[in-house]
Amino acid sequence: MKAPVIALAALSVACMVSGTEVVRGATLTEPEWGAYKQHFLDPSGRIVDTGNGGISHSEGQGYGLMLAYLAGRPDDFERIWTFTRTEMLLRDDGLSVWKWVPGAGSHTPDLNNATDGDLLIAYALWSAGKAWQRPDYLALGRTIATAIAEHCVVTWKGRPYLLPGASGFTAEDRPDNSPVVNPSYWVFAALPAMTELLPSPLWKALGDSGVALIDESEFGRRRLPSEWVSLGPEHHFMADGFPPEFGYNSIRIPLYLIGGGITDPERLKRLKAGMTADDGNPAVFDLAGDRVRASLSEPGYRMVVDLAACAIDGSRLSEPSRTFTPTLYYPSTLQLLGLAIAREKYPKCL
Repeated sequence: MKAPVIALAALSVACMVSGTEVVRGATLTEPEWGAYKQHFLDPSGRIVDTGNGGISHSEGQGYGLMLAYLAGRPDDFERIWTFTRTEMLLRDDGLSVWKWVPGAGSHTPDLNNATDGDLLIAYALWSAGKAWQRPDYLALGRTIATAIAEHCVVTWKGRPYLLPGASGFTAEDRPDNSPVVNPSYWVFAALPAMTELLPSPLWKALGDSGVALIDESEFGRRRLPSEWVSLGPEHHFMADGFPPEFGYNSIRIPLYLIGGGITDPERLKRLKAGMTADDGNPAVFDLAGDRVRASLSEPGYRMVVDLAACAIDGSRLSEPSRTFTPTLYYPSTLQLLGLAIAREKYPKCL
């Protein structure tokens, strides 16, 4: 597996702008991060999911940390990390609770974790720790990586897989006696960083199993992975009790593959073709009924298929993908991550 793409942004030469430290050479521009911060970063340090009732979650905190790092903003990184550490790292095993609800009697009604969120947080801590010489960040990232390895990995038919959470997804938890996984939880660029934090062949094997999972989960006419996959005794199938769909989370699968340097053109062509509706937009698909559930016109969603085309044949990103204007939290996040990858690895596509 290649070195992580997103974490390779050159960060150097600190300066002061209006009394705030900015690290020059960052992958995201000050206006881009400033617009994202204005729309989605609460003064407390929580990233607000504006498309989901204003909640915060470990995924969003991880994304916020990574984007602050990519923007070269140690001050904002620390603010987001402080909220994450004090309000969400409440479990006794080193993992974060997955959801924080504003205005509730208890802000954290569900103490289960979301493994992709923990992986993103550990990856951001590794990235910032290396770039900004913060051994405390590296030590904290190592604690989270250790917890993921101990509580969020299952071995099935000789392969390790990431469980979506520490509770509720093992074979023992499921009526079909098979673990349930989510292909969109594999943040491929983060796995080499986990190897540095916690040296083990596990992380390379998890990367291999994630790619195999995507290749072996071709459901419906569109040959797409469903959001929730039962590993099955003999073959994978769309998990019972979950919508049989290529969902909003699934949209990011090509982005994660490309970010991790996994750019086999045939795989990307299959995913790009399958996730694109007749109107040219990426979409959420009902894989059982072979129909579009939602066409996604926001630039952040379009960024994913544009970046796939770029990786496949060098196609230039569309103007909406290249120009960042915040919409909702999730597509805005995908767009900035895509821009960071394009600037680092595919400048010819800009």
